[in-house]
Amino acid sequence: MGDLSTTGTTTRTRSYDYAVAGLNLAAARVLSGLEYLLALTRGEFGNRPSMGDTMNMSIPFDLSHGHAVIEGTPADYLLNPMGAVHGGWAATLLDSATGVAVHTALPAGVGYTTADLKVNYTRAIRPGTGTLRAEGRVIHVGRQMATAEARLTGVADGKLYAHATATCFLFPNPAGPNA
Repeated sequence: MGDLSTTGTTTRTRSYDYAVAGLNLAAARVLSGLEYLLALTRGEFGNRPSMGDTMNMSIPFDLSHGHAVIEGTPADYLLNPMGAVHGGWAATLLDSATGVAVHTALPAGVGYTTADLKVNYTRAIRPGTGTLRAEGRVIHVGRQMATAEARLTGVADGKLYAHATATCFLFPNPAGPNA
């Protein structure tokens, strides 16, 4: 069958500092979802969520009722076995955009969690693709469930890389960390 090896391996090291964000559950119970997220982006609760550093994505930088925008930049530490950025990275951006969009539409004292995420990939994402923008919009908010959609597009090229729909369960925020 012959030698199918590549031309070599380059070893790199990725090291970064992050701070574990202090969740402010008391604020989440008294502020609307949009008010809570705006305070979070202004740094009023301390650090940004640590997942942003891990996944190389921004905190939501464009928020309004039922709408959220998050950006991320693909990198070589996110590669799958085929040399493209792993689809889970794109799914993470899309899940974040749909979830945050839902959160912006919730009243005080209501939380959410993703129940279902359906992602459609339209083209490969490579480390050199550049920054991608996930824009989420709420479709419907009910008493127990909400739905949202998001599109992942290139900031520089405007191309669609993936799109998703999500369903979120809605529930009362707990009274405390052990509730």
